[in-house]
This record gives sequence, C-alpha cells and structure tokens, in this order.
Amino acid sequence: MTAQRIVVVGDVMTDIVAALSGPVARGSDTAARVVQRGGGAGANVAVWLARAGAAVTLIARVGDDAAGRDALAGLGAEGVDARLAIDPARPTGTCVVLVEPSGERSMLPDAGANAGLEAVRLPDDTVHLHLAGYALLHAGSRPAARALLAAARAAGASVSVDPSSAAPLQRGGAPAFLEWVDGIDLLLPNRDEAAVLTGMPDPKAAARALAARVREVAVKLGAQGALWTDGERQLRARAVDVLVTDTTGAGDAFAAGLLAARMAGADPADALGAGCALAAEAVARPGGR
Repeated sequence: MTAQRIVVVGDVMTDIVAALSGPVARGSDTAARVVQRGGGAGANVAVWLARAGAAVTLIARVGDDAAGRDALAGLGAEGVDARLAIDPARPTGTCVVLVEPSGERSMLPDAGANAGLEAVRLPDDTVHLHLAGYALLHAGSRPAARALLAAARAAGASVSVDPSSAAPLQRGGAPAFLEWVDGIDLLLPNRDEAAVLTGMPDPKAAARALAARVREVAVKLGAQGALWTDGERQLRARAVDVLVTDTTGAGDAFAAGLLAARMAGADPADALGAGCALAAEAVARPGGR
C-alpha cells in the first residue's frame, strides 16, 4: 500500500487466552478453552499494519527466553521489521486474557521485559511513529517512550498514541498523560479512555475536548463504530456487522487500519472506515491478531 515507514513502539506479550464457557465461578471451576498466542498492543498493531501493506518497524523488548525467540520469529514471518532488544534479567511479558462468551475480554498483564524498554535510534525513513500507550503508563518504560516521541517529532515524523487501557490510565492520572501527549498528531482512545481523560462520558464531547490538546482524535466505539474530529469537523463511521468471537486486539487493528490508510493518502473519512473494517476482521477471529 505504501513504502513510507511506520515505526511502532510498544509491548510484546505472550497471551494465554482462556475462552470461558460462562461466568467465572469464584472459588470453584469454570470450563474454558485455553490457548497460547502472540500478543501485546505494540506487536499487534505492527502485525496488522504489515497485513495492511505498510512498511513497519517495531521497537520493543523481550526476555532472553523461548517466548522472546518465538515472538521475533512470528513477527518476522508477518513481514514486521522487529527490532527487539533482549532483556537479560526479565522474561518476555505475559498476559492472561479471559474471554467471555459474548467476546468481551479482560486482561491480567505481567509487563516483564516491556518494563525495561530503551530508546534507540529511529530508522532514517521513519515518517510516522505510533506509540502503544502501555509504554507511557508503565513507569519503567515511560522515559524511553517519551524520548522516542520527542525524537520522532524532532525528526519531522507525525505521531499517534493509543492510550491502551482505561484502568491504568485512571490510576496514573489523566492530567499527566495529557501532558505527555500534548500536541501530537493523532490520539486514539476508546470510549472509556476518552471519558477517563476528559471526565466526559459522551464520546462526542470528549473528542472535542481532546482535540484542544492534539491535532486529531479518533474515538473507538466498539459495535457503534468510531468517530473522528480535528476540533472543527466531526466524522462518524459505522462498525462492520460481523459475528464477534473475541474483542482482543480490536483497537490495535483499528489503529493499524486507520494509520495504513492515512499514510497511503486516504482522507479522514476513508481512513476511519478502513480502521473499522480491520477491527471487524480482528473481532471475528480468536486472539489479538
């Protein structure tokens, strides 16, 4: 689709996915189908970008273990230029993902090596940097994440950030996060994250408020699609109607679809639709990618 290089900075995880047969029986057993898959918001975005035809580099960190080697091989097989630093002390990150029969998922992450993310030189042909917000939300990786954001902006590359998760965003504090992303080109929160960042439950109002801090905002609304604003115009895209299997990675796929389209010259309306289309592919299959 495009030869312009998108650099993704973020986490690489091994996902242990438990598809539950019903509500969790606390203190007892709940039958589940359990599988292991590649995960991590940064890695997921990079893979979906590669599948969309983008030239993509992933900057991340894994452990000196089998999981890290598997992650490197899997990303390479997908066409991702994976620049994974090896942490000599911490293992590759792991996330337990509980998927309800409805497809809704809850996550129990252990950052592992992701917490040791280090800033490195960006590829010379970088035109856009996308940051998975977990790197900002974790104190260990935050300095490197902020340094890479600054390096991209200094090099004239455009920048996008996905806040990643509402609960840690709330624990870390919205004012600090908004300061870290102030002035970026694109912020990609979901409905809950936008509400945490602004205190406004209405996504349209939240998007307008966020557009006062960043150039563009795209709010992911799940089954209600997505909306975009630059503070003056506001656009809406409908979700693609599919049978939902697993919502893990839906936001990552949305970000990849939107970014790949924008880097290829699409206007905001078409890019928003491309994000919704790729998100639909994600939720129709198990796992984050």
